Amino acid sequence: MKIFTTILIFLAATLIVFNVTRLDFNNLLQGESMYALIGVAASFCAVLILLIFRMSKEIEKRMNE
Repeated sequence: MKIFTTILIFLAATLIVFNVTRLDFNNLLQGESMYALIGVAASFCAVLILLIFRMSKEIEKRMNE
């Protein structure tokens, strides 16, 4: 499970980098830049959820020991 979450975190981080390159900093909320900004926010949320999931599994493992 740890490898799977690591792969998903890596993919989400790659999407963040890709979407940041698509941003137009002069017009952040217009056109394609708005979709890239939404993509950055969604990928950041995915990374946070995966990190919380990994920490909860670690806590569960320690509680069972």
